[in-house]
Amino acid sequence: MKLNLKVWRQKDRFSEGKMVDYSLDNVNTHMSFLEMLDTLNDQLIRNNEEPIEFDHDCREGICGQCGVVINGIAHGPLKNTTTCQLHMREFKDNETILIEPFRALGFPIKKDLKVDRSAFDRIISSGGFVSVNTGQAPEANSIPVSHDIAEAAFDSAACIGCGACVATCKNGSAALFTAAKITQMALLPQGKEERSHRVLNMIAQMDKEEFGHCSNTEACEVECPQGISVLNIARMNYEYNRASFLRSKKR
Repeated sequence: MKLNLKVWRQKDRFSEGKMVDYSLDNVNTHMSFLEMLDTLNDQLIRNNEEPIEFDHDCREGICGQCGVVINGIAHGPLKNTTTCQLHMREFKDNETILIEPFRALGFPIKKDLKVDRSAFDRIISSGGFVSVNTGQAPEANSIPVSHDIAEAAFDSAACIGCGACVATCKNGSAALFTAAKITQMALLPQGKEERSHRVLNMIAQMDKEEFGHCSNTEACEVECPQGISVLNIARMNYEYNRASFLRSKKR
């Protein structure tokens, strides 16, 4: 299979970038999308050209490190699939593919397709944890949690923090990511002790990182590789309003 690739090349966050055309022959349909980029880089290195930088790690759809915009869609055309799990059989011979980085004010470009997503780490550090000293781990059956609540918490915890929600949102909002991290702990008894502190701090940090506000188009859920529900955002808003009310009563 032959492909015509238009790839975003940018030296660093302060330099101007541009789309560069490449042609790649003999692409195996069993390759993953990242393996195709590896093959392109091998071709570039053989031609004494600089390889394309892109994010990746486990290549099993688990870590959330990979992610590019393919033909205008974060992670590409397949629903609930990360870039590393997208295979070239989804494309046609002689097809032209546009490959761009995740674009958002909170995700500055490092180089080419590689972006800085450390803003997510800082949001987590601001409150996405349980710091109550509980001593040794208790017997699981001694903490009564209904099946429905446990499943809902697990559904929120499935977020891998890839940033596709930010890349697809027209406002560059990190609401779905932040909401999933808040919700997974707000639902469980271990997280309720710090629920007010958590939501106020994490939303404040999200705003500090210059992510946009939620635009309610639900595009984030559509292109999320884990299918994280926008109902998490409703839960986050509830937790925020509750925490704000309790804080105002203390004044």
